[in-house]
This record gives sequence, C-alpha cells and structure tokens, in this order.
Amino acid sequence: MVWLIVLSFVFIECAFVVGLFLPGDSLLFTAGLVLAQHGSHDVEAWALSVTATVVAVAGNQLGYHIGRKAGTSLTGRLGGRVLTVERLGRARDFLDRRGFWAIVLARWLPWVRTLAPMIAGAAAMNPRRYMVATTVGAVLWVPTLVLVGYYAAGLLTQYPWVVTTAVVVGVAFFVVGTVWGIWRYRQEMRRPAELVPVVD
Repeated sequence: MVWLIVLSFVFIECAFVVGLFLPGDSLLFTAGLVLAQHGSHDVEAWALSVTATVVAVAGNQLGYHIGRKAGTSLTGRLGGRVLTVERLGRARDFLDRRGFWAIVLARWLPWVRTLAPMIAGAAAMNPRRYMVATTVGAVLWVPTLVLVGYYAAGLLTQYPWVVTTAVVVGVAFFVVGTVWGIWRYRQEMRRPAELVPVVD
C-alpha cells in the first residue's frame, strides 16, 4: 500500500497540474517513517527510494512534453486564486534566472516543482539538458526525504511514542492535505477558463 500510494502520487505531482495540490514532501518523509515502524528492512527503503526516483523523472518527462505541446497557457487561469498568472510568472522567472539549476532546485519548491517541467517544455529547453537536470533533482529529492524518515525513526526506537506520533501526524497531514488539495483543484477548474499565455 505504501508503494502504491507513494509511486502514484509522486508521478501525478511531477506530471500534471493537479500535482500542485498534493503534499509530496510530507508523503515521502511519512513513507519512510511507516516503513521503519513496520519493521521493513533497509533494502525496502532503498528500493522504494530508487523506484520513486525513476517515477519522478518519468513524471517530469511527461510534464515537459505536455508543456512542449500545449504551452504554459494550460496552467494560467485568469482570476484563479491558486493557479494565478502571478505564481506561474514567478515560476517562469525562477527558471529563466537559474537555468539548469532551477530544474534541480525546483524539486524542493512546492508549486515550482509541478510547474517547472511544463514551463521548461513550453520554453523549448534542450531535452537532454532538461533530462540531466530533472534526474539530478530527483536523485537529491526522493531518497533524501524517504531515507531521512526511515533512519530518523530507527534512531528513535527507544522512544516508540515519538515515532508513532510522527506517523499519525504525517498520515493525517497527508490525508487532509490531499482532500483539501483536490477540493481546491475542483474549485479552480470551475472558474471561467480564460487562459492567459505566459510564454512569449
């Protein structure tokens, strides 16, 4: 179940606009905690990290091609409270200023993490350069959060209540965050679909 949830949500967050509303960071960290609490071997934690990294790269590749085909007008809805032109513009500006490293750093930034592949595709960023950047970013992002959660839980085995509390809080945050995110996404999609192109 942990594998199914993690891989599904990582792919969606990295590939589609709806990923803007998913709690990716907390999901990966909580997955590590859950694996540790259930006595999973180190190999499983590392295997999940590697597999989720590959899925994250695949998701970003799909997001890149979506941006290449549709442009960032796909994500800019005039008058939206969440998918605003201003936020999309800031994400694009971040990519313009940082280039290669923007794609790497985007993994750690909510909103930008989901928008970056589409903007890079719409801006016709070199596919090979993008592939290298998004792979480096995924390698630094996914394993770090999963393994920190896993080994942090292991270090606190003498305080089982701390680990249990962290897992409960993490799962609750994930569930509430996902429900809230889906609701916000539905609200955004019900707004007038006046699309505003961001890429010149």
